[in-house]
Amino acid sequence: MRYIAIFILALVFWLLITFSFTLTNIAAGSVAALLCSAIFARYYYHNVHKFLQPHRYYWFCIYLFFFIWACIKANFDVAYRVLHPRMPIRPGILRVKTTLKSEFARTLLANSITMTPGTITVDIIGDDFYIHWIYVKTADPEVYTGMITGKFEKYIKKFAE
Repeated sequence: MRYIAIFILALVFWLLITFSFTLTNIAAGSVAALLCSAIFARYYYHNVHKFLQPHRYYWFCIYLFFFIWACIKANFDVAYRVLHPRMPIRPGILRVKTTLKSEFARTLLANSITMTPGTITVDIIGDDFYIHWIYVKTADPEVYTGMITGKFEKYIKKFAE
């Protein structure tokens, strides 16, 4: 089942990149997808049945819209701090606890935090993420955890775990 899932993902990716639906392109994409599935399927999910659950795609799309909105807001925030004459920053490294259990979900959360301007995931140790934040707004761990991971974690739980 893993091989089929990798084959489908690789073929869809091929078609999205080339955006050509000719018979020769589909045949070339099928050969490339077959090679990818033969080589990489053993490293893929062990619970492939999750790949076939449609509600996960719905929550992934919701997450993407939220993530894009969070990045837009963070870009404006960082631009404000850079362009302000006094450059109002209060950087710090914070320890944020996560409730995500799977490695994939944790990696996705860490990458989402890092790709959002003004924050970067420095390290992950157990359930703790160490995040560098350009402007630490509060010293209360519950408040800054909610500000940094709150919505990301909520949506990632719905489609990645």
